[in-house]
Amino acid sequence: MDSTPAWGIFALSVAAVMIAIEVGYRGGRRIRDRTEDEKESPVSAISGTTLGLLAFILAFTFAIVSDRFDTRKALVRDEANALRTAYARSEFLPQPDRNEAKTLLRAYVDDRLIAVQSGDLDRVSNALVRADHTQRRLWDMAVANARQDMNSDVAALYIEALNEVTNLHALRVAIGLQARIPPTVWLVLIALIMLSMIGVGYQTAIAGSRRTWATFFLALSFSLVIMLIVELDRPQAGSIAVSQQPLVDLKTWMAADPNGP
Repeated sequence: MDSTPAWGIFALSVAAVMIAIEVGYRGGRRIRDRTEDEKESPVSAISGTTLGLLAFILAFTFAIVSDRFDTRKALVRDEANALRTAYARSEFLPQPDRNEAKTLLRAYVDDRLIAVQSGDLDRVSNALVRADHTQRRLWDMAVANARQDMNSDVAALYIEALNEVTNLHALRVAIGLQARIPPTVWLVLIALIMLSMIGVGYQTAIAGSRRTWATFFLALSFSLVIMLIVELDRPQAGSIAVSQQPLVDLKTWMAADPNGP
């Protein structure tokens, strides 16, 4: 789904729902023309139950992506704070490591912003590789300086800040890129949508009603929800992207550093 634009997901969903309703309606008309034993009341009850299950799965799926979206926003703030702390504590390092550490942290923030704001997964992958190299270089410098004084509390503070940066980086990758709605949940959701819409069409025919434009509005409503879930579940959602303002503010703060390289 990542390669399909949002409007494509929406159009496919509308078409699928309309087709399912039409299939159910035609099936109901055939049954109604052949026999009068099929009553509206039990059909209505069964259709209502199916729609209830669909509403539950939709709410469950939306809760997953909504909570994950909130978590991604919180992680951006946490990472910006951790990078700010690491940058400030890099003052503890002797020269020339101090200037190199600050330069690396500035480039690290730039890479994060360029990769995320571009919305290009290839650029994100390249930025992750550079971030790994930057973290390794920062860690090597911190270890080399800590070994000169193993009892230094100042070195311990800087290493603690780097650990926090590394941990938050791993969390952002895991939650922002790797955590997705399981395929089984998508299959169940799609199956319930199709069955529920077939049930709606079938009930409409059994009740003796004609086709109505209300079914089109029903298809639009479900399709909007599906499109929203898909957009929130995407690693780099173009229309519902997580704000990177904390990192932008951090970049500005770093640029104003009078002791910068």
